[in-house]
Amino acid sequence: MALLGSNVTSEVGLRLLLCPLGSNIVIRTACCSIGIALPVYSTFKAIERKDQNEQQRMLLYWAVYGSFSIVEVFSDKLISWCPLYYHLKFAFLVWLQLPSADGAKQLYMNHLRPFFLRHQARIDQIMGFAYGELVKLISAHQAEIQFVKNMLMKIMGSADQFLRAAVKGDQPRQHSAIEGPTRTSPDTDSDHDG
Repeated sequence: MALLGSNVTSEVGLRLLLCPLGSNIVIRTACCSIGIALPVYSTFKAIERKDQNEQQRMLLYWAVYGSFSIVEVFSDKLISWCPLYYHLKFAFLVWLQLPSADGAKQLYMNHLRPFFLRHQARIDQIMGFAYGELVKLISAHQAEIQFVKNMLMKIMGSADQFLRAAVKGDQPRQHSAIEGPTRTSPDTDSDHDG
Protein backbone atom coordinates (compact mmCIF):
# COMPACT_ATOMS: atom_id res chain seq x y z
CA MET A 1 0.00 0.00 0.00
CA ALA A 2 2.90 2.35 0.73
CA LEU A 3 4.08 1.78 -2.83
CA LEU A 4 0.84 3.20 -4.21
CA GLY A 5 0.87 6.15 -1.83
CA SER A 6 4.25 7.60 -2.70
CA ASN A 7 6.07 6.93 -5.95
CA VAL A 8 3.37 5.67 -8.29
CA THR A 9 0.87 8.45 -7.66
CA SER A 10 3.42 11.24 -8.01
CA GLU A 11 4.79 9.68 -11.21
CA VAL A 12 1.29 9.34 -12.65
CA GLY A 13 0.52 12.96 -11.69
CA LEU A 14 3.70 14.20 -13.34
CA ARG A 15 2.97 12.23 -16.52
CA LEU A 16 -0.57 13.61 -16.66
CA LEU A 17 0.74 17.15 -16.25
CA LEU A 18 3.35 16.84 -18.98
CA CYS A 19 1.47 14.56 -21.39
CA PRO A 20 0.30 16.65 -24.35
CA LEU A 21 -2.94 14.72 -24.79
CA GLY A 22 -3.72 14.18 -21.12
CA SER A 23 -3.43 17.73 -19.83
CA ASN A 24 -3.66 21.18 -21.35
CA ILE A 25 -1.74 23.00 -18.61
CA VAL A 26 1.63 23.02 -20.35
CA ILE A 27 0.31 23.85 -23.82
CA ARG A 28 -2.03 26.56 -22.47
CA THR A 29 0.94 28.15 -20.69
CA ALA A 30 2.91 27.98 -23.94
CA CYS A 31 0.00 29.60 -25.81
CA CYS A 32 -0.07 32.44 -23.30
CA SER A 33 3.69 32.89 -23.52
CA ILE A 34 3.78 32.85 -27.32
CA GLY A 35 0.51 34.73 -27.79
CA ILE A 36 1.02 37.51 -25.24
CA ALA A 37 4.36 37.63 -23.42
CA LEU A 38 6.62 37.39 -26.46
CA PRO A 39 4.63 39.93 -28.53
CA VAL A 40 4.52 42.39 -25.62
CA TYR A 41 8.30 42.32 -25.43
CA SER A 42 8.64 42.50 -29.21
CA THR A 43 6.32 45.52 -29.24
CA PHE A 44 8.38 47.17 -26.52
CA LYS A 45 11.57 46.63 -28.50
CA ALA A 46 9.99 47.97 -31.71
CA ILE A 47 8.84 51.12 -29.90
CA GLU A 48 12.17 51.70 -28.19
CA ARG A 49 14.14 51.20 -31.42
CA LYS A 50 11.67 53.44 -33.29
CA ASP A 51 11.52 50.76 -35.99
CA GLN A 52 8.45 51.72 -38.07
CA ASN A 53 8.32 48.42 -39.97
CA GLU A 54 8.43 46.35 -36.79
CA GLN A 55 5.85 48.62 -35.13
CA GLN A 56 3.55 48.11 -38.12
CA ARG A 57 4.07 44.35 -37.97
CA MET A 58 3.26 44.25 -34.26
CA LEU A 59 0.23 46.49 -34.71
CA LEU A 60 -1.12 44.06 -37.30
CA TYR A 61 -0.42 41.19 -34.92
CA TRP A 62 -2.34 42.84 -32.07
CA ALA A 63 -5.30 43.62 -34.34
CA VAL A 64 -5.48 39.97 -35.44
CA TYR A 65 -4.81 38.61 -31.94
CA GLY A 66 -7.50 40.84 -30.44
CA SER A 67 -10.01 39.74 -33.05
CA PHE A 68 -9.07 36.11 -32.48
CA SER A 69 -9.47 36.57 -28.72
CA ILE A 70 -12.97 38.03 -29.14
CA VAL A 71 -14.01 35.07 -31.28
CA GLU A 72 -12.36 32.66 -28.86
CA VAL A 73 -14.28 34.04 -25.87
CA PHE A 74 -17.53 32.91 -27.46
CA SER A 75 -16.31 29.70 -29.05
CA ASP A 76 -13.77 28.44 -26.49
CA LYS A 77 -16.20 26.32 -24.47
CA LEU A 78 -17.48 24.74 -27.66
CA ILE A 79 -14.18 23.92 -29.37
CA SER A 80 -11.70 23.59 -26.49
CA TRP A 81 -12.84 20.01 -25.89
CA CYS A 82 -11.59 19.02 -29.33
CA PRO A 83 -8.39 16.97 -29.20
CA LEU A 84 -5.28 19.01 -29.91
CA TYR A 85 -7.21 22.32 -29.85
CA TYR A 86 -4.52 24.07 -27.81
CA HIS A 87 -1.78 22.54 -29.95
CA LEU A 88 -3.46 23.99 -33.05
CA LYS A 89 -3.90 27.32 -31.29
CA PHE A 90 -0.21 27.33 -30.42
CA ALA A 91 0.72 26.63 -34.05
CA PHE A 92 -1.67 29.39 -35.18
CA LEU A 93 -0.09 31.92 -32.80
CA VAL A 94 3.39 31.00 -33.99
CA TRP A 95 2.24 31.34 -37.62
CA LEU A 96 0.82 34.80 -36.87
CA GLN A 97 4.19 36.02 -35.60
CA LEU A 98 6.65 34.39 -37.96
CA PRO A 99 8.11 37.08 -40.21
CA SER A 100 8.60 34.52 -42.99
CA ALA A 101 4.92 33.49 -42.92
CA ASP A 102 3.55 36.99 -42.24
CA GLY A 103 0.34 35.36 -40.98
CA ALA A 104 -0.98 38.41 -39.15
CA LYS A 105 -0.62 40.60 -42.24
CA GLN A 106 -2.33 37.97 -44.42
CA LEU A 107 -5.30 37.66 -42.05
CA TYR A 108 -5.56 41.41 -41.64
CA MET A 109 -5.43 42.22 -45.36
CA ASN A 110 -7.66 39.34 -46.50
CA HIS A 111 -10.26 39.26 -43.72
CA LEU A 112 -10.15 41.95 -41.03
CA ARG A 113 -9.60 44.99 -43.23
CA PRO A 114 -12.40 44.14 -45.70
CA PHE A 115 -14.76 43.35 -42.79
CA PHE A 116 -14.04 46.63 -41.01
CA LEU A 117 -14.23 48.68 -44.21
CA ARG A 118 -17.59 47.12 -45.03
CA HIS A 119 -19.03 47.66 -41.52
CA GLN A 120 -17.13 50.77 -40.45
CA ALA A 121 -20.13 53.11 -40.18
CA ARG A 122 -22.11 50.66 -38.04
CA ILE A 123 -19.12 49.87 -35.81
CA ASP A 124 -18.44 53.60 -35.33
CA GLN A 125 -22.07 54.08 -34.33
CA ILE A 126 -21.94 51.22 -31.80
CA MET A 127 -18.61 52.38 -30.41
CA GLY A 128 -19.90 55.97 -30.07
CA PHE A 129 -22.97 54.74 -28.21
CA ALA A 130 -20.89 52.49 -25.94
CA TYR A 131 -18.45 55.33 -25.22
CA GLY A 132 -21.33 57.68 -24.35
CA GLU A 133 -22.86 55.12 -21.99
CA LEU A 134 -19.49 54.53 -20.35
CA VAL A 135 -19.04 58.28 -19.78
CA LYS A 136 -22.53 58.42 -18.21
CA LEU A 137 -21.77 55.45 -15.99
CA ILE A 138 -18.48 56.91 -14.80
CA SER A 139 -20.05 60.34 -14.22
CA ALA A 140 -22.90 58.83 -12.21
CA HIS A 141 -20.53 56.90 -9.95
CA GLN A 142 -17.73 59.41 -9.29
CA ALA A 143 -18.08 59.10 -5.49
CA GLU A 144 -17.74 55.30 -5.62
CA ILE A 145 -14.81 55.50 -8.02
CA GLN A 146 -13.07 58.03 -5.77
CA PHE A 147 -13.71 55.80 -2.72
CA VAL A 148 -12.21 52.75 -4.46
CA LYS A 149 -9.27 54.85 -5.65
CA ASN A 150 -8.60 56.09 -2.11
CA MET A 151 -8.85 52.57 -0.69
CA LEU A 152 -6.44 51.24 -3.32
CA MET A 153 -3.99 54.04 -2.56
CA LYS A 154 -4.16 53.22 1.17
CA ILE A 155 -3.65 49.53 0.48
CA MET A 156 -0.76 50.27 -1.86
CA GLY A 157 0.79 52.59 0.74
CA SER A 158 0.46 49.95 3.47
CA ALA A 159 1.90 47.29 1.20
CA ASP A 160 4.77 49.59 0.27
CA GLN A 161 5.53 50.28 3.94
CA PHE A 162 5.33 46.57 4.73
CA LEU A 163 7.71 45.70 1.90
CA ARG A 164 10.15 48.45 2.84
CA ALA A 165 10.14 47.21 6.43
CA ALA A 166 10.72 43.65 5.26
CA VAL A 167 13.66 44.77 3.13
CA LYS A 168 15.23 46.74 5.96
CA GLY A 169 15.32 43.60 8.05
CA ASP A 170 15.39 43.37 11.81
CA GLN A 171 15.68 47.02 12.71
CA PRO A 172 14.04 47.89 16.03
CA ARG A 173 10.67 49.50 15.72
CA GLN A 174 9.39 52.46 17.70
CA HIS A 175 5.99 50.93 18.34
CA SER A 176 3.63 48.31 17.08
CA ALA A 177 0.48 49.27 15.23
CA ILE A 178 -1.52 47.00 17.51
CA GLU A 179 0.14 47.92 20.80
CA GLY A 180 0.57 51.62 20.12
CA PRO A 181 3.53 53.71 21.18
CA THR A 182 5.51 52.67 24.24
CA ARG A 183 4.63 54.84 27.22
CA THR A 184 7.19 56.05 29.61
CA SER A 185 5.95 57.14 33.01
CA PRO A 186 7.82 59.67 35.07
CA ASP A 187 9.28 58.48 38.37
CA THR A 188 6.70 59.49 40.92
CA ASP A 189 6.16 58.53 44.45
CA SER A 190 4.20 55.38 44.75
CA ASP A 191 1.31 54.81 47.11
CA HIS A 192 3.24 51.92 48.60
CA ASP A 193 6.13 54.01 49.94
CA GLY A 194 6.12 53.89 53.60
